[in-house]
Amino acid sequence: MNNSVAIRISALMGFLAVALGAFGAHGLKNLLTENATAAIWEKAVLYHAIHAIMLFILAGRRPVQSIPWLCFFTGILIFSGSLYLLAITNMRWLGAITPIGGVSLLLGWVWLVFNPQVGER
Repeated sequence: MNNSVAIRISALMGFLAVALGAFGAHGLKNLLTENATAAIWEKAVLYHAIHAIMLFILAGRRPVQSIPWLCFFTGILIFSGSLYLLAITNMRWLGAITPIGGVSLLLGWVWLVFNPQVGER
């Protein structure tokens, strides 16, 4: 993966975090209140936004550190994605998928702990 593609995807993920946060607060407010899942939506947005920032930081490094970048990207899709779906559908079984995304996010952080060259330019 090259830096340009990684930066564009990272920026898109950041955009989606903000858009989904606003959509949850306004467009889905009644549904999330009815389902009692507003806190779940907010948690999904929080983790999505934090890790979108990490995607962007990693995308700016040369070369892109693909393993942690992909761990964070996959984690956003599975962790936040499953929580978004759970919040709007109220299908509680989706919560069983969420930890898979959480493990992916954790692996991205562990990779950074053991590979300090990621922070070098």
